[in-house]
Amino acid sequence: MAETKSTIGVSWEPKIPNLPSVKKSDTVNNGKSQNQGESSVLWRPNSELVDGLYVPSNDPKKVNKLLRKQVKDTAGNGWFDMPAPTMTPELKRDLQLLKLRGAMDPKRFYKKGDKKTLPKYFQVGTVVESPLEFYSSRLSKKERKTTITEELLSDSKFRQYRKRKVREIEDKNRPGGNAKWKNKKPSKKF
Repeated sequence: MAETKSTIGVSWEPKIPNLPSVKKSDTVNNGKSQNQGESSVLWRPNSELVDGLYVPSNDPKKVNKLLRKQVKDTAGNGWFDMPAPTMTPELKRDLQLLKLRGAMDPKRFYKKGDKKTLPKYFQVGTVVESPLEFYSSRLSKKERKTTITEELLSDSKFRQYRKRKVREIEDKNRPGGNAKWKNKKPSKKF
């Protein structure tokens, strides 16, 4: 076992891998060079690390590419540098529901959306009610939900409308068949 020397203070040495030795007899064999296979084994300082430290490139294309990567993903100065939020499944589901809001309420009309894709820059907020609406139109804690999806699923009017629409679609898509085979209610005679 090799003994390690205990040093006091901070010391640093670059870790350089052992390079394989190349013999002259191995380099030429039957007119073909074997050195090509070993050249990939040799250590080459291709990366930007020099002695373990980062040294930026002098190439302007690489410098611009690094600067583009470091720029924060925002909507721009006109939107007060609004950042792009991380897309979670709950946020994605809420955005899809907002796109399909025209199918939620039969008595309300919305314009057709601009895009087919979900927006990249947006913000989610909470509605703060005024203290004047404490008794009249405030939601109780039980009625408050964390996402739009949960709020819609708990709404009884929306649930009834959704069930009725599903029944209508199922009736429309049900196969026809012969009318005499259908169960008919007996007619009442007076």
